[in-house]
Order: sequence, then C-alpha cells, then structure tokens
Amino acid sequence: MVTIGTVGYGDIVPHTGWGRVLGAVVIVVGVIFISFLNATATSLFVSADQQELTGRTEERRAASEEEKRAVLNVLLKRLEASEEKLDRNRG
Repeated sequence: MVTIGTVGYGDIVPHTGWGRVLGAVVIVVGVIFISFLNATATSLFVSADQQELTGRTEERRAASEEEKRAVLNVLLKRLEASEEKLDRNRG
C-alpha cells in the first residue's frame, strides 16, 4: 500500500493493525484527492481553451458579417449609380 501510494518508507510507521488500516485509508484517500485535483485543474484549462476558441470563432463570424455588409453596400451604390445613368439616358 505504501509503494502504491508513493508516500515513501519512513522511520515513523504504524505498528498496530488498526494503525496500518488507517494509514492505508489515508494513502488511498490522498491518491484519490490528488487525482480529482489534477482532473479539475485539467478541466479548467480545457474549458478556458474552448472558450477562447469559441470567442475567436465569434470574432471571425462578426468580421465576416461586417465584410458582407460592406460588399453589399458597395454593390447597392453601384446599382443605384447604374439606375441613375439609365434614367438619364432615357429622359
């Protein structure tokens, strides 16, 4: 149990049966706690990265929408200018 928990071999060890059981439980709980702590930290890093990627996607989408509006405005102005020329030529 001590080797699995990688807590090392020290000079102070439990000598009674119940002390050894308690020591084993503390080792297992410690390993589980560290595992959960590691999983939580990793999850936070991954979710932060996903939020950053989502933000970049939204920025690109917004920039794309602005570009589309700008192109449509240019086309609209050209269409209006063409219509004015046609009206002048008719009249």
